[in-house]
Amino acid sequence: MALLVLVQTTAASWSLACTFPSPTLSNLEIAIVVNFAVLFSWISFSFWSNVAGFWSLWKNSRKFTVSKIPNSGAERLRSRTAVLMPICNEDVARCFAGLTAIYESVAGTGEIENFDFYILSDTGAAARQKQEEQEWEKICRSLSGFGRIFYRHRRVNIKRKSGNVADFLRRWSRNYDYMIVLDADSLMSGEMIVRLARCMERSPNVGMIQTAPTIVNRESLFARVQQFASRVYGPLFTASLHFWQLGESYYWGHNAIIRVDAFVEHCGLARLPGDPPLGGEILSHDFVEAALMGRAGFEIWLADDWSGSYEESPPNILDELKRDRRWCQGNLQHLRLLLGDGIRSGHRAIMAMGIMAYASALFWGMFLVFSSAEVIIQSTATPVYFSPRPSLFPLWPIWHPELTIALLTTTGVLLILPKLLSYALILKRRESASFGGPWRLALGIAMEIVFSTLMAPLRLWFHCKFVLLTLLGRQIKWNAQARNSETGWVEAVDQHGLATLFAFSWMAAAVYWNAALAWWLLPVSLPLMIAVPLSVYSSRLAVGRAIQRWQLFRIPEELAPPPVVERLQQLCAAQPHDRHVEGRVQSSSWQFVARESSAEPS
Repeated sequence: MALLVLVQTTAASWSLACTFPSPTLSNLEIAIVVNFAVLFSWISFSFWSNVAGFWSLWKNSRKFTVSKIPNSGAERLRSRTAVLMPICNEDVARCFAGLTAIYESVAGTGEIENFDFYILSDTGAAARQKQEEQEWEKICRSLSGFGRIFYRHRRVNIKRKSGNVADFLRRWSRNYDYMIVLDADSLMSGEMIVRLARCMERSPNVGMIQTAPTIVNRESLFARVQQFASRVYGPLFTASLHFWQLGESYYWGHNAIIRVDAFVEHCGLARLPGDPPLGGEILSHDFVEAALMGRAGFEIWLADDWSGSYEESPPNILDELKRDRRWCQGNLQHLRLLLGDGIRSGHRAIMAMGIMAYASALFWGMFLVFSSAEVIIQSTATPVYFSPRPSLFPLWPIWHPELTIALLTTTGVLLILPKLLSYALILKRRESASFGGPWRLALGIAMEIVFSTLMAPLRLWFHCKFVLLTLLGRQIKWNAQARNSETGWVEAVDQHGLATLFAFSWMAAAVYWNAALAWWLLPVSLPLMIAVPLSVYSSRLAVGRAIQRWQLFRIPEELAPPPVVERLQQLCAAQPHDRHVEGRVQSSSWQFVARESSAEPS
């Protein structure tokens, strides 16, 4: 696969170098080619990885999959597992409804005596913390869960989620063989949880098994598109990751089972030397914990072919970007760890991919700026027809627009073809009816491609900003994630106004210097110019529900909800929520501009 990426990137970079009119490249043109090579290799790797995943799924290959581990349901579990839900200023009703649905599903398997459940709270607001205690007592009474469902409020919030889990392990790890870590919006079926525990019993060399969560219960247009894309392309994506990662896979920090004694012994997180943001506490701790577990000789597997694991996604682009701001700083910290002693190659690759997930935006930004500058220079500079060296012939500038078009076409194919391969897999498995039929599925994929194309420049703008702020030493302020909120016009103008102004100025300059350049920049500049209404309307629940009524962006879990998902929906519908309060507080208080975070107790 590396050879394929290298050959394809070399050919594409050579083609780009040939598009310049002069046979001798200037420094700016060399910078453009280097930037392009980095970006194209990133796209090429993703493409060939997805092709490998497609081939595995098309041939229905089960080689090296976790499902090959024996899973006899006749034997009772011998181990004890703790199910952990760390929370911090979350929607209380939603968290406890999710835990109730999980508990009831596990009880339905007949193995409930092997599991304990912990709500690990870092909530700072006294009123909300009191509400959590009341909800805990309420579900313990309704489920007869006293002595099996526990609530702990941590008074000092050190190291956030990783510190929350570490505090649990210091107190109670000796009581359990495994732990399943959830997020506040996580949902897992009892069958999945029992199967994970059974596989860990039968595989003493496995330190973690990470499931591939399916996004459910989304309502806004933005979230429904994300939910649809995750469900349609997710199986191909996770199969492609499994193809090359094998036993050196991801740990995403939630919806995974972990061997407790190995985690305690090998996965303690020290502070990185130096000051934040690249020093101090490790933020993206999950990748690092997987790498430390692998260094100790344990395998980490991605259960890409199992169902029964679910989560929710941010309701709008701004909440997604708020989460990305934290992930960006955490992933860039991995620059300090990438060459650490004893780290396996698969985990090094995962860290590098995490870095490139955000650094690629900076490369794209530089590529666009350099390309624009090159076009303007070519439009305004006087051509040099005669070399300073003795020559019999003039140097005629030769343009190769056919190479430029071929490069653009190739890049588009590499980006879009995996989505079409996912469509082919669904048709082959005769699952299209669960997505509304083949024609609605095809229309949904086409609309998702358009929508993701519009959203890509918004992410590009902010990811560039995040990377630059992190490299300049600006630290983030860590707030709880809003799970369900709409974007207001004032907030949208505040967050997207500068990008919109920049896009209009950029297009005006392009039209002035070279009208052809404006057409090339339009796919990037147009979404930035309409970023404010795009952000607002894509967050609207009413728009998402209208799309749902038209039976677009449907997923199988809506047509036939799994029992645990259906139970969560029933519980949420039966009680009032404080989501609107949470959304209003979070969206109004958060800014993308980095702030100095208050010092935490040590």
